[in-house]
Amino acid sequence: VQLQASGGGLVQAGGSLRLSCAASGRTFSTYALGWFRQAPGKEREFVAGIRWTGDSTRYADSVKGRFTISRDNVKNTLYLQMNSLKPEDTAVYYCAADRTGYYVDTRSAVYDYWGQGTQVTVSS
Repeated sequence: VQLQASGGGLVQAGGSLRLSCAASGRTFSTYALGWFRQAPGKEREFVAGIRWTGDSTRYADSVKGRFTISRDNVKNTLYLQMNSLKPEDTAVYYCAADRTGYYVDTRSAVYDYWGQGTQVTVSS
């Protein structure tokens, strides 16, 4: 599976962005998917994840109520809708795929495939 993240950019605080992650590979629909982010000088952290069926999602406390993860298994695409953005959301955002698919794990080491990252910058 190859993942290609896009949709990042510069936005003012309170604004919105939608990230996309296009995947290649026939088994995409069976994988759990996640978004992680890494700010300068900080460790990579879990943002949101979605089970392969799309019926179970999980969010970091810092983004609950503001971000929404979704997937389209026909288009082989993962999305992250980010609303009410804050300067502390500034980071490189990565999409990732976990072959097990059945459980949304928050640990980056569990994920087997990673996209290249897309920069999100939120100005105050």
